[in-house]
Amino acid sequence: MITILGLYIYPIKSLSGIAVSEAVVEPKGLRYDRRFMLVTPDGQFITQRATPQMALLDVAIDGTTLRVWHRYQPNDTLELPLTVPESDGDYETIAVDIWDSHGVPAITFSAEADQWFSQVLDMPCRLVYMPDATYREVDAKYARNNDAVSFADGYPYLLIGQASLDELNRRVSSTDDESVKPLEMRRFRPNIVVEGSRPYEEDSWQQFNINNIDFYGVKPCARCVLTTIDPETAQKGKEPLRTLATYRTWNKKILFGQNVLGASTDQAVLGTISVGQSIEIVNRQEPWLAPPEFAD
Repeated sequence: MITILGLYIYPIKSLSGIAVSEAVVEPKGLRYDRRFMLVTPDGQFITQRATPQMALLDVAIDGTTLRVWHRYQPNDTLELPLTVPESDGDYETIAVDIWDSHGVPAITFSAEADQWFSQVLDMPCRLVYMPDATYREVDAKYARNNDAVSFADGYPYLLIGQASLDELNRRVSSTDDESVKPLEMRRFRPNIVVEGSRPYEEDSWQQFNINNIDFYGVKPCARCVLTTIDPETAQKGKEPLRTLATYRTWNKKILFGQNVLGASTDQAVLGTISVGQSIEIVNRQEPWLAPPEFAD
């Protein structure tokens, strides 16, 4: 039986994630997932790709408050509300850019938050929030019905099978580089981790159901240099891209994990999913890459 092994949200894009036992499923993603984002003064999104020290900023949810601190300076904590009231006139709306999404309306939070992040990261930046009214569309090539997404890279949910990571670590351990430690799932920043499946079986899940909620696997996730950043130290290495490139390359892209959409609906909430719940595979599709046992 295939079940949910872990659930994760990342309230502020590219900062540390939070493991949760239960998550509310919303059309843009799991509730509280990537609704905040750091941007440059001119509105360009900031991530670990160019600012790896963001990996050292930890977050926690305490009731309706989001707490943020640097791992090596835990006493200097910034507190934020989990949601920003859209009717409050104290917030400024600005246009931000994230990948191919340009001019996305976002709310600035506070000068205090901007100053805190600018000081901790040693670079000028602003904290912005995506209000419910903001519509950021999913790539039309893969959207099902005008799907929207938060400040995630491109899709509302990312799913990875634990067996896929286990297979990757098996291959990494067989290399001559003895300095490489087993890779943790948190490098890949998934929302849903499943167990009971075969390695990379999730690539073939065209439609699946969790707790009476329909999900759709639309495309594998192309991985970048962010996965080479150790989430514990913020140091860059060669793995996992070095090993993944040997058997997970498709059209010059390295694939790991499945991008997922939810059921098309006007409802604000699709339901709730929890760790331990079973996953029913409704329909399968031809994966972009052959499973490892059939690969050349």
